[in-house]
Amino acid sequence: MNTSKIELLETYLSLYIGHDVVLKALQENDEKYVVVDVRNAPAFVKKDKIKGSIEIPAKDLAQQLATLDKSKTYVVYDWTAGTTLGKVALLQLLSAGFEAYELASALEGWKGMNLPIEEI
Repeated sequence: MNTSKIELLETYLSLYIGHDVVLKALQENDEKYVVVDVRNAPAFVKKDKIKGSIEIPAKDLAQQLATLDKSKTYVVYDWTAGTTLGKVALLQLLSAGFEAYELASALEGWKGMNLPIEEI
């Protein structure tokens, strides 16, 4: 058994949160979670976002950290799971002492499951 690979994968997976947890939190107005769209694009390019999410572009996140509530759990998302903006934002939040996760499958997965979105 390759213990180091298993531990690495367990750590990697612990950085993600599932759509089911986020959807339930949004539907129940659970104020513990703050869903953050970290895409670096103007509204006319993005067109929509996860319903109830806030927008803090990854390029601006470092300057916004002081305005965020450390008692909250932040869930960041990007265009797709293969892009890095969500991971960069997650690293910034975790490094600053926040409880944070990246949304599994990102916005692409959320939309693919026909979960709630809203126009920007």
